[in-house]
Amino acid sequence: KVPRGRDWRKIIYRQIGLLSADDQAKAATKIAQTYSFVDASRMGIWGWSGGGQMSLHCIFRHGDVFKTAIAVSFVSLQTLYDNIYQERYMGLPDDNKEGYKEGSPVTHAGKLQGNLMIMHGTADDNVHYQNFELLVNELIKNNKLFSMMSYPMRDHGISQRENTTLQMRRTMEAFWKKNL
Repeated sequence: KVPRGRDWRKIIYRQIGLLSADDQAKAATKIAQTYSFVDASRMGIWGWSGGGQMSLHCIFRHGDVFKTAIAVSFVSLQTLYDNIYQERYMGLPDDNKEGYKEGSPVTHAGKLQGNLMIMHGTADDNVHYQNFELLVNELIKNNKLFSMMSYPMRDHGISQRENTTLQMRRTMEAFWKKNL
């Protein structure tokens, strides 16, 4: 069987992000239990785009496992992403209000316990910058401390303009070193 084939897609239908984050937390816990050289108190996760959304779900909903996360170019509210993709896996928003709510990382932002760095390009035409601002406002509302980096006039890949990629990777490296 393919680990995440047709059966998996059927299981996650109408609940994008939830079961996957639970799986990531279970896998990280099992790895820490299996290998003595893994320090469970310093587990981190990072991702870009859908992986950024996953990283947010993991640190918000599984803060007991993940102590640090970096999320880049992420979806924070499911209704703000491309409806062709979302509706294929989530159904219509009016027919799945609970799924869209629970599957949106912004819903769980108040549960942040660890270290979070969020990054986004202001000219992202795939996952609009509005996702970034919405999450920032929710984290502030909940008095959560976090780090953030906006990249002016960069798109979803955050690679335009001289030195952008190197600067971004160095920022990520410094965050990992400081927090893990």
